[in-house]
Formats: sequence, C-alpha cells, structure tokens
Amino acid sequence: MSDPSPEPREKPALPLNRWGIGTLSALQIVLLAVLVLAANYLSIRHHARVDLSRDGAYSLSPATVGYLAEGIGNRDGPVRWTLAFRRSSPYYERVRALAEEYQRRSRGNIVLEVVDPLRSPERSEQIMAAYGLTFVKDMIIIDARDGDADGDVVTTDASGARLLDPHVRVAVVDEMVVTRVDSRGLRRPVGFQGEDVMTARLVEAIEGRPRRMLFLADKSRIDDEGEESPWHTLERTMRMQNIELTPARISEMREIPEEVEGLVLVAPRFDFTEAEMQLLENYWQRPRAALLVMLDAGEAPRQLRAFLRGNGVTPRRDRVVARENGRLVTSARATFAYSVGFLDDLAGQAVVFDGASSSLEVREGADDLIGRGISPVSLVDVAPGFWGETRFGEGEESFDPNEDHPGPLSIAAAVTRGVAADDRYAADGSRMVVTSTTGFLDPAHQRAEAMDFLASSLNWLADRETLAGIGPLSLGTYNLPLLDAQVS
Repeated sequence: MSDPSPEPREKPALPLNRWGIGTLSALQIVLLAVLVLAANYLSIRHHARVDLSRDGAYSLSPATVGYLAEGIGNRDGPVRWTLAFRRSSPYYERVRALAEEYQRRSRGNIVLEVVDPLRSPERSEQIMAAYGLTFVKDMIIIDARDGDADGDVVTTDASGARLLDPHVRVAVVDEMVVTRVDSRGLRRPVGFQGEDVMTARLVEAIEGRPRRMLFLADKSRIDDEGEESPWHTLERTMRMQNIELTPARISEMREIPEEVEGLVLVAPRFDFTEAEMQLLENYWQRPRAALLVMLDAGEAPRQLRAFLRGNGVTPRRDRVVARENGRLVTSARATFAYSVGFLDDLAGQAVVFDGASSSLEVREGADDLIGRGISPVSLVDVAPGFWGETRFGEGEESFDPNEDHPGPLSIAAAVTRGVAADDRYAADGSRMVVTSTTGFLDPAHQRAEAMDFLASSLNWLADRETLAGIGPLSLGTYNLPLLDAQVS
C-alpha cells in the first residue's frame, strides 16, 4: 500500500509594491492629461463648423464664399460690421449666426461687433452718432472705407443734403424679411433672405457705387405692372448684384455714354434702324462692352438677328418641344454646360425653363469667327428627346427631319470678343449673353436654378466672376396644421 501524496504547499504571498502601483497610476494620469491637452490644442487649431439645420439656414452659398475668399482682398484695413440687433428680435440668432459666418469665411477681412441697443444703450448711441444715423429697429452697418476709416462719414452736397459715405451701407431687418398680404388682408412674413441682403450691401460698400446698365425700353416689351412682374424680378435681381438698371431709349441717343457698363434688351419686338444698329455695333466694339439679350421664343427682329448671327449665335424660328406619353411638353428640360468658367458651380445641374423657348444655333469653334476674335459657346443644353418644332401651333406636332431642328439644342449662349484665351487682355474684351426664353422671369414660373444662372451671367458681364455660382438660399415659412387638442 503506497503512501498518500503530500498536500501541496501554498506559496508565500508577495509583498504589495505600493510604490510601483502609485507610479503607474501617476503615469496614467499624466498621459491622460497630455491626451486631453493635445486634443484641445488640435481642436483649436484644426476644427470644422457643421450646419446641421435641414435647409442649411446657417451656411453661406458658394457665390458668397467665393466673393469673401477673392473679392475683398488687397485692402488697407478690414471691413467693419456692426450688428445692432435686439436679442429679443425673432431674427437675432439667425442674423448673428450668418454675420459670424461672414467673419469666419473672410479670413480676417471682416471684423464684427455685436451690440444690443437695449443692453448697451451708450455704445449704441456712440455708433449711431458716428455714422449720423437714427436707430431704426435692427440693422447691420457695413463700413468698407479703405484707408480713411476715421474720416467724415456724412457729407453734404451743393444743396445742403446730408449724404452717407458711398463705402458705408446699412442693411435693415425689414429688407431681409419677405412678406405677403394674406387672404384676410394681413401682411405676414413668408420668407427670409438675409444672405441676399448682406452680400448685396457688402458688394455695394466695397465698390462704392453700383454698376450702371441701360435697359433699351423702346425696343423691349416686358410686363412691368405690379410688384410681382417680370420687370420687377429682373430689376431686383440686378440690384442684388449691385447693378443699376436704368430705362433708356436708343432712338434718342447719338452714342452710348462712356460711363454705361452694359446694355440690356428683353423681349425685343421692334427692330433697330440702320443708325441704331450702327450705334449698337460701335458699342460692341468697345473694350469691356457687355450685352444681355433675352429673346421671346421665335421672335428676333431682322436687324438684331443679323447682328447676333454675325457673332456666332443665330436665333431659330422654332419652339423647343418633346412628346412624352402622347403629350406635348413645352417646358424645356436642360442642363448647364461644362467648360464655362462662370458656371462651374452649376455645371451639369438639371434645370427646367417653364414657358416658351426656341433653339439657338451656336457656332462654337468656327474658323471665320476665331479669325475675328469671336468665341461663342453654349451655356444651357436641352435634354435629349426635345426638338425644334418649326410648325408649332398647327396641331399634331411631331418631329419632321426635313423641317424641324434635331437635338442637341441650346437655349442660352455666351459670346466673347477679344483675346479671351490670354488672361492679360481677357478683361478688356466684350461679353454677351443671349437667351431664347424670358419665361423664367415670370414670378409664377421662377426656379432657383434659373435665377442663379441669371445672377451668374450678370456678374460675368460685369467682370465680377467671384460672385458667380449658386446663390443664396431663400428660406420660407411652413404651415403646421394642429388640432385644438394638440395645441392645448
């Protein structure tokens, strides 16, 4: 019988190394503190602001961002913004957030001061006295005086009238809020256009005076009745780009004034005389000439049509249509063209031009035009499936290859005259934009993409490409139907 195995002996417990544990804990705390400090340092030096609102209400449009990055540089001092807004205003948070975004995006070219007139009455009185203003509700004062920021803000003219310095502009909240009269006769807010107004006033303050373009009223026919008319749309769009549209009659001119920076012709119904056509041709041959020609579908007076054809863009006497499920479609679906600098932000984007439109023959790269320094290019290309119907209105329209114009079609074109390929002389050339539709000016048919296209075209004509691109977003109001029980 074997002996029982001996019981295992327990190992003696090691002494507790309190010094090692304490050292390890201290090291962990130090490393944690280093990580926290490093994270804070990196977050200060490298951070991003994200707008999580549904409509991007606190973000700036690409057009404004481009202007802040390139349009306000090379200054002796920053542009000073004074936000004199009551915190109790329903628009305070939105306007303040947008103003701070302008300051951030300007990379130091905008300095912002926020003042609540109710909480800081003494500072408000100092600001109003410095600018010779009377406080009216809520406003933003934009001071873009360059190198003379301490000079007189208010001057007097020969008649003794007080004038604000042309490089100082004021944007009031009433301009930012869009209102409509409802069915009960009450005026209610229906939209907010803060960025539109802020950018417009900033451009006005920096440039000091608006660009001036003449509207050839004796050759154009556009509805100007009422606040919501196509004329009002065109005039307001140009005003937001700091372009003053002045009606004039070419039949009463001997020459186009030198200070005029562009001519606008909309829905021409009356033809030019030989003398008037020579006046237009002489203007087109000037350096930095600018022409905006917006044609009604199928209508182009003979002399004007010959002028446009001589510059590579021929308006066709047709109607852009398509057949879909047996139904005739007259609203042209299209996309913005690539390889056109001022349409980079819009390139490839789909757009619908409601109303009637005709096609344009654009002779891109024609040898005879290149020899004369003329470069036409299509801006808006119609979607496949559409054609140019030459017998529109006769009923049972269908594509006839012997009479109609097949795709691809264009309904807008740009023309440059001069050495456009050489950056040293490109700005001295002439520029023209031609559209074969005016329907998108009708407030009932307005689309944001078409209005961005118009604004970008105007800024290109004004040699201000930094403002071209997708424009500010107009924010609207929404009805939220609730039952009485839900309200309570």
